[in-house]
Amino acid sequence: MPSELLQLGDQIALDPKQFIGIPIALVGAVFLSFGAQFQHRGVAKVEANTHDVEKGLSVRQMLALLSRPSWVVGTLMLGLAIVFQLTSLGFSPIIVVQPLGAVALVITAVLNSRVSHVKLNRSSVLSVVLCVGGVGAFVLVAAFTAVDKPVTSRDLIVILIVLAVVLALFAVAFGVLRKRFKAIAYIVGAGVLYGFVATLAKVVISRVFQAEVDWLALLALTGLLSAAALGGYFVQNAYASGPPDLVIAGLTVIDPLVAVAIGIVVLGEASQAPLWAMVAYLAFGAVAILGVFGLARYHPQAQR
Repeated sequence: MPSELLQLGDQIALDPKQFIGIPIALVGAVFLSFGAQFQHRGVAKVEANTHDVEKGLSVRQMLALLSRPSWVVGTLMLGLAIVFQLTSLGFSPIIVVQPLGAVALVITAVLNSRVSHVKLNRSSVLSVVLCVGGVGAFVLVAAFTAVDKPVTSRDLIVILIVLAVVLALFAVAFGVLRKRFKAIAYIVGAGVLYGFVATLAKVVISRVFQAEVDWLALLALTGLLSAAALGGYFVQNAYASGPPDLVIAGLTVIDPLVAVAIGIVVLGEASQAPLWAMVAYLAFGAVAILGVFGLARYHPQAQR
């Protein structure tokens, strides 16, 4: 029996201390779900007063959000969610803790159903199960195959170049197609941008701990803030055009998948993973994304 336990321990790629990031990330997911519900309520009230978000929230509407107590409370909760998320990244690889935000989807779905008095239909429940199940299975595989690796200067330069291209593409797309943007478009945009935010946050944290605050670290911080600002704007527009559980579904699936893709391709966090694990990553990721699009199509509030 002891030998079997030792063999099982050898199969786990993470150090025991790196599992500390998992419960911390789960606490952050709780704050994320409540923050989303409160923010959605604030945006809905501003939308009801202005009746014009066809071209995206204006500067006046964004400023009006500051006068809504529900939106302010939600923002503070999201701030706490970010603190817990960044803390978890200090302990564990992105590929392990980032997808755990999917727990927020279940909490948000229940909260929104109670608050809005709109019961989720069977298709919506199935979509939530696909999201959470896909992400949960992904994390389970990652916990046994992922490794935490330091971010080199070359890695950081590659990430920043890709982020610059992504920011430019989203800015142009929003400027040209903003009249056609719907909730799912805003959610995808925010999810992709927040995936870069999580990655750059881990880079900045590690460089601060290593006392390597150079021009690259400052550039990473600038990129992080830019992506967070545009992603935050997209999220508020998504709240104005879709239910909060759809928004959280997109963020807690697309965001981690982007961060995980960066972790695998650029940072090499899955360099020790066998072929079956790589296939599992793709399969479970596809299942989670299918759940997001299922919610966008079948959620009762989205259909309205």
